[in-house]
Amino acid sequence: MNAKRLLKHLVTTKGQMKAAFSAATLQDIEAVIKESEAEHSGEVRFAVETSLDPVAVIRGHSPRARAVELFSNLRIWDTEHNCGLLIYVLLADHAVEIVADRGIHAKVGEAEWTRICHQIEEAFRQKDFRGGAIAGIQSVTRHLKLHFPERIGDQNELSDRPVVLE
Repeated sequence: MNAKRLLKHLVTTKGQMKAAFSAATLQDIEAVIKESEAEHSGEVRFAVETSLDPVAVIRGHSPRARAVELFSNLRIWDTEHNCGLLIYVLLADHAVEIVADRGIHAKVGEAEWTRICHQIEEAFRQKDFRGGAIAGIQSVTRHLKLHFPERIGDQNELSDRPVVLE
């Protein structure tokens, strides 16, 4: 068990979450996702979580494991063309993870997702949560436009609204 990590999860508050991701910021993220999805056939979800349950932290549950869990729970994997993608933020760990459906991941790869995550994390370190999230979505959009172009009659299969887990 990592005591320092546990303490960070215990002291990160809903107030810090709301300061970082205000209602206006969440609306802007939703709007950017909607704009993004008009340019390709991918499905983008954005989820932000204040902290993990202390038991999960004690057991060593990583931000990556939680992102994969949410990818499943939010049924992002269940898109017609295997083109769902999750950008997950775990505020207490200052961590960003991207989980992409197999159709996307096979074309883009882990190195590029890691680069985009680091780009977002750098903006977050500067307290630019809105800008970091939007820049990350725009980076993902470039890949989706290239590999999953817009299809005639394509429907929005997943909500564009960010998921906030406090």
